[in-house]
Order: sequence, then structure tokens, then C-alpha cells
Amino acid sequence: MSTRTYYTPAGGLPPQTDLLTDRAVVKLAYTFIPKGVLRDIVTSSLPGFTNTRAWIIARPTPSSATTFSQLIVEIAPGGGAAKPEPEAGVEGVVFVTTGRLTLTLEGETHVLEEGGYAFLAPGATWSLANEGDEITSFHWIRKAYEWLEGVDAPASFVTSDKDIEPVPMVGTDAWATTRFADSNDMAHDMQVNIVTFKPGGSIPFAETHVMEHGLFVLQGKAVYRLNDDWVECEAGDYMLLRSFCPQACYAGGPEDFRYLLYKDMNRQIKLT
Repeated sequence: MSTRTYYTPAGGLPPQTDLLTDRAVVKLAYTFIPKGVLRDIVTSSLPGFTNTRAWIIARPTPSSATTFSQLIVEIAPGGGAAKPEPEAGVEGVVFVTTGRLTLTLEGETHVLEEGGYAFLAPGATWSLANEGDEITSFHWIRKAYEWLEGVDAPASFVTSDKDIEPVPMVGTDAWATTRFADSNDMAHDMQVNIVTFKPGGSIPFAETHVMEHGLFVLQGKAVYRLNDDWVECEAGDYMLLRSFCPQACYAGGPEDFRYLLYKDMNRQIKLT
């Protein structure tokens, strides 16, 4: 695998001389948010946070996600939150793309650098702070935990992309997944992984499945199949795929194509 990098938006504002030629689109089957949309004026403030702004790129609405929310959070030096999660029963994943983030989890302090990953169990006690002298940025994915009778919720844990070896898909070394939790563990009702394709690697069939996806491109470029469209994407772009949206991709070069991937899993469909 090539050197790992993690795209982080910087905000700003295009000059008045720019033409509106961006690639943003919202359709019934998917949403595509290109990196050029992540500007200063579309950020949000978060209750309980100081010196912080966030790009909210997925939330439960008819035209967006149904099972989760996803934010790109930027904390300036000295900022943070004593109680980031306001809702009981909500689990989360934090994934750092730049800077140093101090996470205090159940009384234990962890410093997450680029590639740092934390799973935050429902009901966990945790806080966040930027104790450095540079901006830190991270993805924060939240989901209401779906309890399963007879199964305890998974425990919180902290790790890093740099400490976990990607596992190749069966029959190829061009497509691999970095799994931070065991997909067969029924305690987990979601996963946030990193998928890596070498240049020229592909998803060689149209995946059509019940899980919805949030997909943020960390590195590289590709052509991605979204429903009946082929869409060019690059580091910094975000794709939200609703359930059963056909998907496939061809990775371009010259570096690896990598993305942070959310999916819901391991639960029966509720009908009543």
C-alpha cells in the first residue's frame, strides 16, 4: 500500500470570479457532496463545544441518511467539549484526519493523531479537547444504538488506522478493508471501516444491499457507480448511498484510493 494521507477540508470561500461548476447533487438513491462545497458559510456551531465548527454532511432526513449522522468537526487550540454526546443511547466513532485530539474516555486520557480512531459505546463518559497549538479535525459518526436481547453493547476502544493491517478481499490484492471491529460480533450494529483500492482496482459488480453507506474519500481518486450514474470522485468528496443503491468503482492513480465507510449491520428489519 502507498503512503496513507487523510484529506481535511480547510473552508474558505471561492472568489467572486469563479463560475458555478461544482458537482454537488442530491437524488433519491444517493447524495454527492464534493469537497468544494465544504466552505466557511456552510459550517454549524455545536452546543457544548468551544472554538469549534462543523460540517454536517449526513443527518436523518428524507433526502439523506436514515440510520446515522456524520460530521466533520474542526476544533481550534483551546477548544473542545466536556460532554460532546447530548443523547442517551447513542454510540459514536471519532476518526482524526489532522492535528492532535485529546480524548478522555471513562477517566483515561488518549491523544489521537492522524488516523486515530475511537469507538464510543452508548452511555460512555467522554470528553474532547484540542490541547495543541494547531487546528485538529475529525469525523464524528453517531448512531442510536439498537439493543439486541441477550447481548451486551460493545465496549469503547481506541486504536489507529496505522496499527491495523488492511485485509484483502478474497481472490485479490487490489481491494482491502481495514476493519476496526469484528463484523461477526453481533454486539456491533454498525461499522466504520477504511476501504483501500490500489490504482486500477475495482468493485467488479454492482453491490446492491440493505446497508446504507456514508463514504468520505480520504485519499486518491476514482470513478464511482452510484445507482445509474458514473461519478468522478477525489479526496475530500462525500457520498451517501441509501439502502439498495447499486454501487461499484474503478480506482484511478497514481496513489491508492481510500475512503472512510459507514454501514449499519447485524440487525433484523423492523416491521412493527
